[in-house]
Amino acid sequence: MSNQQLKEYTKDEVAKHNTPDDLWVIINAKVFNLSRFKDMHPGGASVLLDEEVAGQDATEAFFSLHLQEVLQRPQYKRLQIGTVAGDEQLVRYRVPGDMSNTPYGEPTWLTPAFKSPYYSESHRKLQQAMREFTDEYVTPDAELHEADGKRPSQHVFEKMAELNLHAMRMGPGKHLKGLTLMNGIVKPEEFDYFHELVITQELARCNGRGYGDGLLGGKVIGLPPVLNFGSEEIKQKVIPEVFQAKKFICLAISEAHAGSDVMGLQTTATKTPDGKFWIVNGTKKWITNATFADYFTTGCKTEDGFTVILIPRGPGVETRPIKTSYSASAGTGFVSFDNVKVPVENTLGEEGGGIFVILSNFNHERWVMCCSSARSQRSVLDACMQWTAQRKAFGKPLNSQAVIRNKLAQMMQRCETTQAWLENITYQMCNMSYKQQAKKLAGQIALLKSYSTSSGQETARDAVQLFGGRGITQSGMGKLIEHYHRTVPFDALLGGAEDVLSDLGVRQALRDMPTDSRL
Repeated sequence: MSNQQLKEYTKDEVAKHNTPDDLWVIINAKVFNLSRFKDMHPGGASVLLDEEVAGQDATEAFFSLHLQEVLQRPQYKRLQIGTVAGDEQLVRYRVPGDMSNTPYGEPTWLTPAFKSPYYSESHRKLQQAMREFTDEYVTPDAELHEADGKRPSQHVFEKMAELNLHAMRMGPGKHLKGLTLMNGIVKPEEFDYFHELVITQELARCNGRGYGDGLLGGKVIGLPPVLNFGSEEIKQKVIPEVFQAKKFICLAISEAHAGSDVMGLQTTATKTPDGKFWIVNGTKKWITNATFADYFTTGCKTEDGFTVILIPRGPGVETRPIKTSYSASAGTGFVSFDNVKVPVENTLGEEGGGIFVILSNFNHERWVMCCSSARSQRSVLDACMQWTAQRKAFGKPLNSQAVIRNKLAQMMQRCETTQAWLENITYQMCNMSYKQQAKKLAGQIALLKSYSTSSGQETARDAVQLFGGRGITQSGMGKLIEHYHRTVPFDALLGGAEDVLSDLGVRQALRDMPTDSRL
């Protein structure tokens, strides 16, 4: 029924419609006629015929069982026949671009009355534009493809290309020169790591972990070696294709026998007798975006040691999907190279110098993961704060219990410390050269990555306890919690396992330990 046809009713008028054949309810100051819908109700008609629901204000009962998005679906909007005279909505409906009004639902720099030394007006404008973009284009696509396992839609990639988001996700640098960023919100020369942090954290709000990696996570880690170590000819060909979403790229390092130990890789590349081509043989495993990638930034064992080569999809290159505990929309795959012929000009960096190519990439890769982890934890905290306020047990809200508040307190502490540490490191990145970052921040970023992912797993466990059975259900009130709990272990593995990174952080600190220091 259109808004022009909606009538105003008093609560007394609605109360008269409380029979199976004439069943009305009030939800959030709106009147719904459920007479024909009752038999289709997933919980059965008896729930709607309860004397506290039929003809009554069922707002509290509804929001204790359903997400507000249910009422926004067309099939349910059509059931509304009017509004309640003099009543105001108790529940604020979210619209694209909305900010959370829940305590700790947003980072403090986005919270009124809080200040931050890190963010400028351009950061704030970019954040608002990214919030609207994610809500309008990314999140609906994420909900679709998290379920069907297909890669993110091409129209989303192309919309991101229009705004030069693919380029911005590579961080600040010469590759942004001459580009119009987010319709001119940010100038290329102004773009810094805080702008990139904003983009990464807003995209993470789609709350689709597999889809999030499918949204060209492989490009974020596979293209920097081309940007930083590729020949001019390679860069002029590959970078525009990728930035315009005409071609896709991934990073192919991990193998069945080697992950964090990149020097243990077994994929080989040998030169042809004329020295003009590499012949590549071997396999790669757990490669993000592999199933739809056109280019593979590949770690190979060569005569001179470890070398990184850009391999186009072609004869001898085969990929097949790997089933994991998150969505196939990530394009996680197994890659095999069978006598693949690649021009020597596709070498990234020096022959035998691949370790420097990969190590220079690790800092940025892990920092991006920290950005996503911090934002995802906040989304879970936001949901837990709302749930424990609206869910009643033993006649009182869940948050009236000290044990529940203790879990919330620990979530807040983990969330805020992760974000604060992240922002401190990001500030250092903005004030260091790439070479300085590699020397000074590798340990810091490794420790933060390990801390943030372990914190995320603790928050996931606590959130499931707060949501109970809903926390392990893939639909309804707890679907975000179930999804996060199931997929958060990925964060602890990708980019380096927690134990490996923790040890890396300590070893870097020990290298800087002064020899004259004594208690």
